[in-house]
Amino acid sequence: MRCKKDTMLLYAVTDRAWTGAQTLYQQVERALKGGVTCVQLREKDLPEAEFLAQAREIGGLCRAYGVPFIINDNVEIALACGADGVHVGQSDMEAGRVRAAVGGGMMIGVSARTVEEALAAQRAGADYLGVGAVFATSTKLDAEAVSRQTLKDICAAVDIPVAAIGGIGKDNILELSGTGIDGVALVSAIFGAEDIEGRCRELKELARRAVGP
Repeated sequence: MRCKKDTMLLYAVTDRAWTGAQTLYQQVERALKGGVTCVQLREKDLPEAEFLAQAREIGGLCRAYGVPFIINDNVEIALACGADGVHVGQSDMEAGRVRAAVGGGMMIGVSARTVEEALAAQRAGADYLGVGAVFATSTKLDAEAVSRQTLKDICAAVDIPVAAIGGIGKDNILELSGTGIDGVALVSAIFGAEDIEGRCRELKELARRAVGP
């Protein structure tokens, strides 16, 4: 699967820290009903067997809604559950090795903070980039800041879709207008909302305005 720009518009990244009365499955379904265009399952602490079971369950849900399903960091889980893609960071497996492992049919996303990292990822076979943190974020405390100019430079330098990530919410999405992004990747702005479905509808419209024509 190659990545379409529209896939990046409202990219939901899970975080079970926000689960409470609702299960992660229920939260993801509400996000899908609200119009998210991609779902990434991010699990840092689950045992492999539980991660795989969760991946199969939520992957099936995403397929029912016709939305691409991405696994964060774990190539083995992505292959085992039949995910549409896998996303890796700069400290994870290099994109070229990921492509060799997954073949040509799986979408690969790579995190980038500089033009050099972005171009290297594209050369290695990345299908899209996640660029950030564009704003301060409590979700990933070690995330380095990416300036607006660097975000613009990355978008101009690559031919693959770019999603901005890091501290993005309904109050600052429009600050990303004019940068050239194809969408936004959100964690707490979606899964920390009381009404996830309604919030996603609002965020999707704002994301459309930020991306522009």
